[in-house]
Amino acid sequence: MNFDILIKNGVIIDGKACDSAPRQADIGIEGDRIKAIGDLSGTHADKVIDAKGLCICPGFIDTHAHSEFTILADGRAEGKICQGITTEINGNCGLSAAPLYGAAFEQREKDLDELNIKERWNTFSEYFAILDKLKIALNFATLVGHGNLRASVAGYADRQLTQSEKERMFALLRDALRSGAKGISTGLIYPPGVYSDTQELIELAEESEKHGGGIYTTHMRSEGDNLIESVEEVIKIGSDSGIHVHISHLKTSGEKNWDKIGTVLKVISEAQQKGLNLTCDRYPYIAASTDLDAVLPAWAYEGGHDKELERLRSSRVQAKIKEEILHEHPEKDYWDNITISSVNSGGNKWMEGKSLSQISSVSNKPPAECLFDILIDENLRVGAIFFSMNEDNLKTILKLPYTMIGSDSSARSFDGITAQGKPHPRGFGSFPRVLSKHVREDDIISLGEAIYKMTGFPAQTFGLKKRGEIAEGYFADIVVFDPDRIRDKSTFDKPFERPEGIHYVFVNGTPVLWEGRQTGALPGKKIR
Repeated sequence: MNFDILIKNGVIIDGKACDSAPRQADIGIEGDRIKAIGDLSGTHADKVIDAKGLCICPGFIDTHAHSEFTILADGRAEGKICQGITTEINGNCGLSAAPLYGAAFEQREKDLDELNIKERWNTFSEYFAILDKLKIALNFATLVGHGNLRASVAGYADRQLTQSEKERMFALLRDALRSGAKGISTGLIYPPGVYSDTQELIELAEESEKHGGGIYTTHMRSEGDNLIESVEEVIKIGSDSGIHVHISHLKTSGEKNWDKIGTVLKVISEAQQKGLNLTCDRYPYIAASTDLDAVLPAWAYEGGHDKELERLRSSRVQAKIKEEILHEHPEKDYWDNITISSVNSGGNKWMEGKSLSQISSVSNKPPAECLFDILIDENLRVGAIFFSMNEDNLKTILKLPYTMIGSDSSARSFDGITAQGKPHPRGFGSFPRVLSKHVREDDIISLGEAIYKMTGFPAQTFGLKKRGEIAEGYFADIVVFDPDRIRDKSTFDKPFERPEGIHYVFVNGTPVLWEGRQTGALPGKKIR
């Protein structure tokens, strides 16, 4: 037999199950597929890799990505490729690349302008055509965001939808699923998802399930004070609609809520025992990251971007918001635990990497006043990191048999337009961190179990056919790494750092990382 690439002498962890036994074998790649596995001595290949002492596993599947727009700005996706990610599940937390109509389209204009994206589109079919033309380094799968659907038909109004609006939303959902979306996602702390009721979500989940979108993923209404009630809502949506439900970045946020983990897992276990298909994902850090204005009460968002800014400019409204925030968060170190990760204006760049307490000290203003000033100065375009979680709970969640790994980040590169600010290190180190800290150092989960959570399990969950396993006939998405040396190097102070110990990464049979260096190849495909 002849191969394009032969990987010999490596130890294969095939990703088929959490208890798959490692085995030594060779792998022959031809075109975009794995052609043969076994003793391939005596065969010929154009390129040969001696993987002695190294592990060979399926390419990592990032179950929680946000690369809809950054991947158009820079298809290299270096931060993902360098950590072994070969496929992303995008469209999470209620925000996807499409549909974009009306207020939803207008709300995204600033994202596109910031990234110097010239193309515009309304539908997934149009978006995928742009993706095909631009070329990308990794595989792109997506959900359709409930936020897109709702904002496209009703804007950012805080009200129930009319039946006519629901029907229009369902029509957009069906079009997205026909175009290749894998299911539906919600972001119930963000506008306009925050304004939806449970019945609306049940009906949407039913419609998705009926038309082939077989998974409902959710950034729940609360990950803190109302965590248990939020999990119960997810269970009700799954039970009433019959859809597979998936909790995004399962966590217990805020020290006063850390002890709720036992109750949460009990509630989930009871639902699973009754037949509910419920899974989750998690990133291996105890700090979250999202837009800074996520700290505001939900009513402050009503009506969209301009209305929110108008409220923030009112001293009366500021006083009301401050009162609500401090009532919800009386802890003395609250402002210490919010760090600015990105701003746009040059005059505020000094704030990146600093907490609101530090900014308050430098500015000689109360932290809440700094919060309002930054949001107004930056036209709401401010990223932040929130230190609010517990390491023991993280370990408990990672060990759950229904937990997968997700970075909760967008694809960035180490230079160019996406190399801005101080983003969360999870965008550069999530997968190596699990394999170094949680497998090798802390022995929380086994190597085989970790690989399964990163490969075969998410492929099964999100319907990625012929991916997620080392098997003949499967797409050659492959990672070759040193299990004794792999580790993340990205930190909150220096996020743009490459991990160590990953030697080769293949996407659809093409090397995108060779001997630790990116090749510049862009062989990624959209997965419908």
